[in-house]
Amino acid sequence: MKNQQRGISFIGLLFVGGVVACTGILAAQVVPTLIEYQAITKAANKAKDGTTVAEVKSIFDKAAAIDDIASISGKDLEVTKEGNKTVVAFAYTRELHMAGPAFLLLKYNGRSK
Repeated sequence: MKNQQRGISFIGLLFVGGVVACTGILAAQVVPTLIEYQAITKAANKAKDGTTVAEVKSIFDKAAAIDDIASISGKDLEVTKEGNKTVVAFAYTRELHMAGPAFLLLKYNGRSK
């Protein structure tokens, strides 16, 4: 009886390692943008407490300075009223350079609760 060898070949190991490395690099670039999106959402929720549009944008800019938000500023916000509630909406994109001419485009949008 012959015993067949089981496992992964060296070429297979290199391929799997390459896929894992590329996925790790991609995740390392995307995770900071997700953290920044959460900070922007938190700042928008703080800013909705303002009474005027200028005050809402000022509150957002102060929160953005504290949380180091660089993708969006107070002038990019859309401030509206729904009934007696102030709603702060935002939308922005982030481009991540992958390799050569390849980019990953992330589109974020949200609004205060």
